[in-house]
Amino acid sequence: MCGIVGVVSNAPVNQLIYDALLLLQHRGQDAAGIVTQQERKFFMHKAKGMVRDVFRTRNMRALPGNVGLGQVRYPTAGNAYSEEEAQPFYVNAPFGIVLAHNGNLTNAQALKAELFSTDHRHINTESDSEVLLNVFAHELDRASRGVPLQAQEVFAAVAAVHRRVRGSYAVVALIAGHGLVAFRDPYGIRPLSLGRGADGTVMVASESVTLESTGHALERPIAPGEAVFVDLQGHVHARQCAEHPRSYPCMFEYVYLARPDSVLDGISVYQARLNLGETLAKRVISTVPPNEIDVIIPIPESSRPSATQLAHLLGVPYREGFVKNRYVGRTFIMPGQGVRKKSVRQKLSVIGSEFKGRNVLLVDDSIVRGTTSREIVQMARDAGAKKVYLASAAPPVRFPNVYGIDMPTADELVAHGRTIEEVRQIIGCDALIYQDVEAMKRAVGSLNPKLDGFDASCFDGVYVTGDIDPNDIARINEARVGQEDPLGEDTSRLALPNAQEA
Repeated sequence: MCGIVGVVSNAPVNQLIYDALLLLQHRGQDAAGIVTQQERKFFMHKAKGMVRDVFRTRNMRALPGNVGLGQVRYPTAGNAYSEEEAQPFYVNAPFGIVLAHNGNLTNAQALKAELFSTDHRHINTESDSEVLLNVFAHELDRASRGVPLQAQEVFAAVAAVHRRVRGSYAVVALIAGHGLVAFRDPYGIRPLSLGRGADGTVMVASESVTLESTGHALERPIAPGEAVFVDLQGHVHARQCAEHPRSYPCMFEYVYLARPDSVLDGISVYQARLNLGETLAKRVISTVPPNEIDVIIPIPESSRPSATQLAHLLGVPYREGFVKNRYVGRTFIMPGQGVRKKSVRQKLSVIGSEFKGRNVLLVDDSIVRGTTSREIVQMARDAGAKKVYLASAAPPVRFPNVYGIDMPTADELVAHGRTIEEVRQIIGCDALIYQDVEAMKRAVGSLNPKLDGFDASCFDGVYVTGDIDPNDIARINEARVGQEDPLGEDTSRLALPNAQEA
């Protein structure tokens, strides 16, 4: 998962893009980058780290121009520790193109070989985003050869990208001297929205909150398969470039990834989480009688809307029982010390009075590996809870994700190949309640009946692009960023700034 933004304005955009990336920081904390364009020259600064650390005053001063784009990165393929794989990426031909990408290409290796043998293009990193950039550059070169570049040539290049590329991709790119192009894959798996400011500024961004919080009105989501070309005068050109587009946004955006104050593909993320709490209430009642629950406590942060709705419907008090430490820093390896991983207890502390002598229902947005859940359940017991029940606003995560979420391999998923009772025993709670897959789809889908469905592959094992088999999953897992951090950092979701904190 990553966050991307692109801007065409009549004023300098460096500060605007910086502000936008801060609003997208929850989508990636590994690296950040900004590119601006003045006349026909690109100015770029990118590095590993959080936005506030990557960009200093001197860096911002070196980013002139009224057109630009930016990205925050959470890597799912390639080398997480390579500065070279921070985005955006650049190629000098044709025209000069910079590109930032959110998603994951499922046929990146085949494309890489094809680019070398047939298109005669060199890929210098393991990043699938560099592969995507070179496919787009090659197709733009073919479409525009011998003619001045117009919107129709850009659209022809994007159409060719759709025919060659598989997987998920939301893209923003700058073409030197011409303008900004943005497009989504034909299934619309990763989000991208279009907005406009009162001064005529045009912005595209991963989430609507980025637009609205920087003073731009959300116009609409960019449709699956659609390309939008914004020329340097701010004129917007749009065309459907896919042969058979369908709307299957990623369900995990609504469950966890997106900020609650965003609207993605016509669906309020906050309302989606309230709806998930409503359907979860029915599952809880069938497992644990409400009169046996003294208090409902969310596990920070994104489970709060579901937990509040659940508490309201069950008539059980809602309480905050965990406090999250937002300032847990890196682990520094000092002389004589070994690598030390931070435990959940360094990131969460309990308010003991909310647990002591009570039957507690903990609510989380999802359960992935189960290791964090197990430790949190034990923290509740140590704080004096009589019984600890655990409810997940999402169904069991049983399958790997191949579309741009750093979801573990199947063997690392606590629910893969196990019954709910077996998972309960591993986590150590007195009762474990999961959301139902179809109920989840109905709860979120009811907010926009125009959607064709959702990519819920990590829950139901159905990969909407139709090109994934076990061999593909094994190959993608080999390229997945899952190595141990040399500094021993915990890269679990609890270790990262959450949507509610960004």
